[in-house]
Amino acid sequence: MEKLNKMGTMPMPKLVFDMSWPMMVSLLVQSLYNIVDSIFVARLSENALTATSLAFPVQLLMIAFSVGTSVGINAVLSQSIGAQRKEEIKLIATTGVLLSLVGTLVFMVLGLGFSSQIVGLFTKDEVLGGLCQQYLSVCMTFCVGTFIGTMFQRFLQATGDTFSSMITLVAGALTNIVLDPIMIFGLLGFPAMGIVGAAIATVIGQWVTAFLAVWLNITKNPTVKLKIQGYHLDAGILMKIFKVGLPTIIMEALGSIMVIAMNMILLPFSSTAVAFFGVYYKLQNFLFLPTKGLGQAAIPIAGFSCGSKNRKRVEELMRVVIPAATVIAVVASIIFLAIPEPLLSLFSASEEMLALGVPALRIIAPTFVFASVTTVLGYIVSGLGNGMINMLGTAIRQFIVLIPCAYFLAQTGGIGSVWYALWISEIGACVYAVFHARSVLKAVWKEMEK
Repeated sequence: MEKLNKMGTMPMPKLVFDMSWPMMVSLLVQSLYNIVDSIFVARLSENALTATSLAFPVQLLMIAFSVGTSVGINAVLSQSIGAQRKEEIKLIATTGVLLSLVGTLVFMVLGLGFSSQIVGLFTKDEVLGGLCQQYLSVCMTFCVGTFIGTMFQRFLQATGDTFSSMITLVAGALTNIVLDPIMIFGLLGFPAMGIVGAAIATVIGQWVTAFLAVWLNITKNPTVKLKIQGYHLDAGILMKIFKVGLPTIIMEALGSIMVIAMNMILLPFSSTAVAFFGVYYKLQNFLFLPTKGLGQAAIPIAGFSCGSKNRKRVEELMRVVIPAATVIAVVASIIFLAIPEPLLSLFSASEEMLALGVPALRIIAPTFVFASVTTVLGYIVSGLGNGMINMLGTAIRQFIVLIPCAYFLAQTGGIGSVWYALWISEIGACVYAVFHARSVLKAVWKEMEK
């Protein structure tokens, strides 16, 4: 009850900080999976680094399905907790676990039977394709940790316990960081497994996260319990979950599609351009994750406030989260502007990559401010039960506007002009999110007054 009381009564700045800092740490540490993999893999060769960049969109797709489904669960679950509907809480949680197992099965089958065909869509180069398939098949076949871990973390977050969620992710990431050099280069008596070792280290880290998330829910989360006996799949609950979750899945999946499309635009220039874009995307995600932490913390707060029909709390939430996200984005922009060369050098960047990447990072950096506003507005209205703003805002910034502009600029101005497409897409998405979020809020206020 103490956790639930803080969701409804704790001063908003303190509540946002209390809930978001563990999520920020969680997301920052979680992103180290791919960054650490890339840093160590880059020491094998630039081909190995390019192979992980080619595999990254499929990893993003797995994350899209796991995160999207769990965001839908989180939004619906937090509203039911706010309204104190105990039986519904059990049905929602059990449905979430079932959906996680379905997602796991789909990607396991694809990993076991179709990894070579998937890689063939990205490259015809036999060396790159072979390395990419080795890495990807392991990540897909043993993806259960991704799906189960993400779902049980959201059960903790829905009650306001973001600290326990953080512990699960930190433990998994530290496991991955320790195992990466051991398994890639063959330390402490282990055989040197190269890029396969990087994949195995990642999978083990994800399994550690899943095990801890399940255990902490069993021992520390009395609010969210599963309904094993008498469970039935409720179509109404499923619709509520996917009303928020499906747009989020599409939104997250767009990141995968965007990376594939950008790789196709950049590959004719050079494989180094593809490797650079993979490095940039991981760095950008890493520096941008505190903003996502704020946004994800806002989902259960907004959902709880909506469930208890407390308009004032939602308005306070927006006044805290949007300025905080803007400040974080400014800091991230300054980092990209000030030290682009040291950032790229973490990945053993060649002279060619530095010549390409340093000016590119400086062009891109200021766009983070627009992206931060789009992101947190999308998360807030998702918590209120509308996932469309999040989905369409992301679609504009990562695909609908970005890809055509990038292609046009690449054809007319060369590779140095491609990065300005991010300016066009981020500003367009920000304008869309601000305008449409206002309409959603007006509808929510009317519903609360009934």
